[in-house]
Amino acid sequence: MNLARSFLAASLVAAAGFSVLPVSSVQAADLGGNPVPGVCMLSREAVFAQSKVGQAASQRLGQLAEQARTQLENQRKPLDTDLKAFQQKAPSLSEADRKQQGEALQQRMQTFRGQAGELDQRIQLTRAKAMQRIGQEAEPIVASVYKSHKCGLLLDRDSVLGGNTTNDLTPGVVQGLDGKITTISFNLEPLPANAGK
Repeated sequence: MNLARSFLAASLVAAAGFSVLPVSSVQAADLGGNPVPGVCMLSREAVFAQSKVGQAASQRLGQLAEQARTQLENQRKPLDTDLKAFQQKAPSLSEADRKQQGEALQQRMQTFRGQAGELDQRIQLTRAKAMQRIGQEAEPIVASVYKSHKCGLLLDRDSVLGGNTTNDLTPGVVQGLDGKITTISFNLEPLPANAGK
């Protein structure tokens, strides 16, 4: 499996707010045991959360999301004002005027919702591309650390319920990534040309 795709998939799940819940109250450290030769673990989520480039990307995504939120709020304010004014004067309007103005406001609201949806899609697309780039940067580091630990199998550490974590590659990958790249720059991605079709 392509490691960049694996990193991307894991980051999207983490970004969506999903987390792994403990199955029982038994702590992983309590399970311990002997290290299993050739079996290694990696937490992709921890690599993104702990690496300098992952933190920089998260900060930049936060800035872009805040800018999008501000833009939407600025567009929403006049719409809310007009909606309140319409609600106040609606009883005094003729049926035809009430219908016409109500439909115009409904169209504006629909347009606003469409713009909000597009901005959300653009933020998600931007997040995916940033995480994909970090995954690509991390891929050779993962391969190198994997070989240096003489691994024969790599498991997602976040899916392991317990055991000996001696062969956790995460710290080595974070260190290698920090030595290679500390930040990336990006702006809000445009929607693909066929997104609305």
